[in-house]
Amino acid sequence: MKVEYGEHMADSNEQFERLEEKLLKAMNSSSERRPEKRALEQEIEKLKAATREHAQGNSAMERELIALRKEREDVRSRVRTAGAD
Repeated sequence: MKVEYGEHMADSNEQFERLEEKLLKAMNSSSERRPEKRALEQEIEKLKAATREHAQGNSAMERELIALRKEREDVRSRVRTAGAD
């Protein structure tokens, strides 16, 4: 019975050591990826800022387009009026 207990303890120790190795690898992997994560988060923030700027630029262009269309219609109207005279 002592042999079985000793073998069981050896198996338990081996399992514990394997688990410990897996945990250490996971912790190292996590530590190595933190700078990557920070860099990606910064890139996301830059892209969000660029998207906001583009959206604002688009709004300005839309307003300008509306104004130009209105001006074109005004010019057409004046040309029609001048042609009718």
